[in-house]
Amino acid sequence: AGGGAGGGGVSTLFDLPAWQQGLTVALADGSSTPLAKRGVPDVAGDASPQTGYEVSVAGTPAVMGGTSAVAPLWAALIARINASAGTSAGWINPTLYKNPGALRDITKGSNGTYAAASGWDACTGLGSPDGAKLAAILARKPSS
Repeated sequence: AGGGAGGGGVSTLFDLPAWQQGLTVALADGSSTPLAKRGVPDVAGDASPQTGYEVSVAGTPAVMGGTSAVAPLWAALIARINASAGTSAGWINPTLYKNPGALRDITKGSNGTYAAASGWDACTGLGSPDGAKLAAILARKPSS
């Protein structure tokens, strides 16, 4: 297949946030270890430049990928959810970790150091969005 890998991992600087307490990190060698510092990413999206998002560059169609494609995807999704709900979802990280079923868990693959696994992992976070489920959960969330 295509090549490339995500840049997820475990911070050497940032402390473990409350919503990641008790998680483990799966390593590419098949082992796992307790997550001791901030793990990233929280969420995923299709970042492959081969299968990413079609855009127009100077009038020519092109497919783009990477974090620069996925971050706006997530921003647009949350903006649409906010507009539909008529209120801001606010800080959603704790809500996402309490409701992982609102995301499509990605359980295969690795970035060379960390492996995808059930639940949160340092390759794909909690997974890619299920927009309808995410909207339903965030609509119930008190704004913060």
